[in-house]
Amino acid sequence: MMASQKFDQIDLQILGELQKNGRMTNVELAQMVGLTAPPCLRRVRALEESGVIRSYHADLDPAKLGYGITVFAMVSLRSQAESDLKAFEDYVGGLAEVRECYMLNGEIDFLLKVVARDLQSFQSFLTAHLTSAPNVTSVKTSLTIRTAKQLAGIPVEP
Repeated sequence: MMASQKFDQIDLQILGELQKNGRMTNVELAQMVGLTAPPCLRRVRALEESGVIRSYHADLDPAKLGYGITVFAMVSLRSQAESDLKAFEDYVGGLAEVRECYMLNGEIDFLLKVVARDLQSFQSFLTAHLTSAPNVTSVKTSLTIRTAKQLAGIPVEP
């Protein structure tokens, strides 16, 4: 299925339900969307094979695993040549603390979501890995105080 392809109401229901609970059984999902199990499974597999469903994962609580700090880092690069942008993306791709990386249009080149155990470990990460990274001219950071909203996925409405 391509991005421009239309999804029917059942496809959208399947996507919405799986986005809420990716661990439900195919039988439970089929009941929720009004299908029997075999056609429901065929639809799910087609959505997986087309890349619409990219993965299934558990949503972990960072604080309960010792990651009490979430920081957004705004990174500016010296050069925006495609090879330099790709090199930076590859570099941060190897940093476990960087959980999300977005290339931006405008004054800032990249926005990173970084987790750390505490302020001291973030400071160490910042100086050892971000500010000293090749082609980085500046890093501005904002420490989160609380999360007011955090939803996985995208809005799916049948």
